[in-house]
Amino acid sequence: MMLMLTLAPFLMVGGGALLLMLVEVTSKTRGGLALGATLILVAGGLSSIALWFYGTENLDATSLSPWLITDKFALFFDGLLCLGGALAALLAGGYLPEHNLDRGEFYSLLLFATFGAMMLAGAGDLLVLFLGLETMSIGAYAMTAFRRASPRSAEGGLKYFLLGSFAAAIMLYGFALLYGATGHTDLVGVGAGIKNVAAGANAQLAAGAPVFAKGASAPMVVIALLLVLVGLVFKVSAVPFHMWAPDAYEGAPTPGTAYMAVVVKAGAFAMMLRVLLVVFGDAHSMSWTNGWPPVLAGIAVATMTVANLVAGRQESVKRMLAYSSIAHAGYLLVGVVATMRTEPQATASVLFYLLTYAVSTAGAFGSLILCGRRGAEAVSYEDLAGIGRRHPAAALPFSLFLLSLAGIPPTAGFFGKYFVFRAAIDGGFYWLTVIAFLNSVIGAYYYLRVLVYMYMREPAAGAPMARPMRSGYVAAALLISAILVAVLGLMPSRSLDVAIAAASTLTS
Repeated sequence: MMLMLTLAPFLMVGGGALLLMLVEVTSKTRGGLALGATLILVAGGLSSIALWFYGTENLDATSLSPWLITDKFALFFDGLLCLGGALAALLAGGYLPEHNLDRGEFYSLLLFATFGAMMLAGAGDLLVLFLGLETMSIGAYAMTAFRRASPRSAEGGLKYFLLGSFAAAIMLYGFALLYGATGHTDLVGVGAGIKNVAAGANAQLAAGAPVFAKGASAPMVVIALLLVLVGLVFKVSAVPFHMWAPDAYEGAPTPGTAYMAVVVKAGAFAMMLRVLLVVFGDAHSMSWTNGWPPVLAGIAVATMTVANLVAGRQESVKRMLAYSSIAHAGYLLVGVVATMRTEPQATASVLFYLLTYAVSTAGAFGSLILCGRRGAEAVSYEDLAGIGRRHPAAALPFSLFLLSLAGIPPTAGFFGKYFVFRAAIDGGFYWLTVIAFLNSVIGAYYYLRVLVYMYMREPAAGAPMARPMRSGYVAAALLISAILVAVLGLMPSRSLDVAIAAASTLTS
């Protein structure tokens, strides 16, 4: 019985996905599938919250160890992933019927992908980590190519699938090298083995012998670290492994884009934090001279700069938001780099940022959905011209979410960036913080550009105009997102305390 309680979030989402798939096959109507998927994910999120307050120390974690870890870090992400999935399901409930895409398999794919992301957050073994990664990715591939008649959707899905498969294979090869070097597949055991390898290498250096003179363990670990980093950087869509993201985000149905930008990215960062801090958390691997922090710092700078510069040149709002998502991955990597000196505060800042980013991004894509009905969909900046005057109820939530993504106070996005930048400053990364701040200022340009078109431009004569749709599902998703953006902006300290409590259990 205690084991069932420990697995409650997984049973809710995984069992609910199987049940919903059965209902979709046997039912002639699909009207309630969006609501059913939302309720399943809400139940999964509430069960993770209940386990948080019940206390992870009271759960039966021994029978699951080392394959699955039920700590507050995993429970935090379970709640976040279920929240993002529920918002995407609500958006799909309005978008898919409006655009003649109402096929029930979308919700099953969404639920199974969320189940895989939850496995990533709680994985304590390399094999479980890979299973969770593939479960999440396969659902995301299918949702990207969900528009069967759209060449752009097929292209985005194919690029995502091929590049994602290569990245997964590279990461799997890195896992194999870690097993060969340490003899373990559990993350804690691999981390302890790497510490022993580092200690042996240091002893050889002190004795004046070459590091590679007594076996291949040390170089195997270095190569494994590089291969695993490639896979991790791809999954968070950071430069230079970001080229799949704009095409995949643009080709996918907008609810699928919102799902990838929120849930897939959050699951990828959960995996990154657990792997880097547990497996490669020794002093040698986290050193600035020959560890992973300087590599991630360079990737963070490249990601923020390239994404912001390219986003400002886009004419498609959806594609702009795709590059915006890449830029936010760069800001998050700043927090990951800071973990080498200010952990767990830096880890907590990343968790808080992911929470604020999730609700702001889901709301932004939801607002884009709301602004366009079938035949008059909002795609470009010109499509949104004047909508703030013609349809203020549709433009107002869009404005709130854009301001939050830009980091304008007192929105949630402002405090997300503030805590990450503060963690970087506390760690002594002043130059990295300055670059991140300057990029944040540059990024505000393309968010404010949308506001200029909505409120200060009028459509050209004869130009197509976006016309808002009517959907209770989309309105509910926007209302929930707006409330969370406001609450996180007005009372950030409480959520930060939760993030600190979650981060403190990661390496304890």
